[in-house]
Amino acid sequence: MTDHTLVEVVLPGIVEPEDLQVRAASVAQPGPGQLVIAMEATGVSFAEQQMRRGRYYDQPPFPFVPGYDLVGRVQSTGPGVDPALTGRRVAALTKVGGWASHVLVDARDAVEVPEGLTAEQAETVVVNGVTAWQMLHRAARVRAGQTVLVHGAGGGVGLVLVQLARAAGVKVIGTASARHHDALRALDVTPIDYRTGNVPAQVRELAPGGVDAVFDHVGGRSVIDSWHLLAAGGTLVAYGSASTRDDTGSKQWPVLKILARTWLWNALPNGRRAHFYNIWAGKKLQQNRFRARLHTDLSEVFAALRRGDISAPVAARLPLAKAGEALRLAESGTVTGKIILTP
Repeated sequence: MTDHTLVEVVLPGIVEPEDLQVRAASVAQPGPGQLVIAMEATGVSFAEQQMRRGRYYDQPPFPFVPGYDLVGRVQSTGPGVDPALTGRRVAALTKVGGWASHVLVDARDAVEVPEGLTAEQAETVVVNGVTAWQMLHRAARVRAGQTVLVHGAGGGVGLVLVQLARAAGVKVIGTASARHHDALRALDVTPIDYRTGNVPAQVRELAPGGVDAVFDHVGGRSVIDSWHLLAAGGTLVAYGSASTRDDTGSKQWPVLKILARTWLWNALPNGRRAHFYNIWAGKKLQQNRFRARLHTDLSEVFAALRRGDISAPVAARLPLAKAGEALRLAESGTVTGKIILTP
């Protein structure tokens, strides 16, 4: 295969993972302000699980190439882009398009990966790391000595979030299935099994005065419980509706319900705050601010990874052509860590 052959994975419609298509094409030439990244690692995120069911609230029309983020080397640069970038390792957050051997991106969306990190290490913390960092430090603004509750602490975002919180001197209670508990205890997190017993009651026992922040990706009923577990001055950060992944009907409705609730709760004079976190907020209206924030935060996450404050396990590595198998594995809920696709 030459560097001029593009291999990409296409999601043709609402299909089973096995029905993803692999196709070859020509690598595009970068236009003004663009660059082409030769992908070294991309990943499977929860978004693709929702997209193949048509459940991701702003996914493009089918068919399209999925892939939320990627890491690779700059292969070529377009007019107006520093040619010295060629050969450098960069990361990009794409939402779609990452599951390809070569990806065309706006040069302003590429963030340099520091020396000393492999492509796979960096890939484990692009979308998950930025999400965790922004929720912790921008939305909840946690401080040392506080106590937080992280739902899904064994998941992709959850695992990075609990480690960043511990690095900031924050006490962490994490809900997770029992198989994650030993790993969470090793990270100095107090685990709670959400499958057995009453989660709110267990949290109240550990934090009688309430917690300073809750990070909730579950949506639905869970968000209401999370709000009631907050201490005075506490912050709820909702960032998804995982509980509705297999539902039918409107894909916007679960998100709109959470937004309506957060709006109502914020209108109450109770000193607590509710946020619905969306990694893409501000992308359309405040592009420069959005990009500056993304660069700053992803650079912070890469620095934390290099220092050893966080580590994100790689659960499995599969070639791009086996993306369907990788997606099936991600959905099985049997692995811990990031599933990586390589060219």
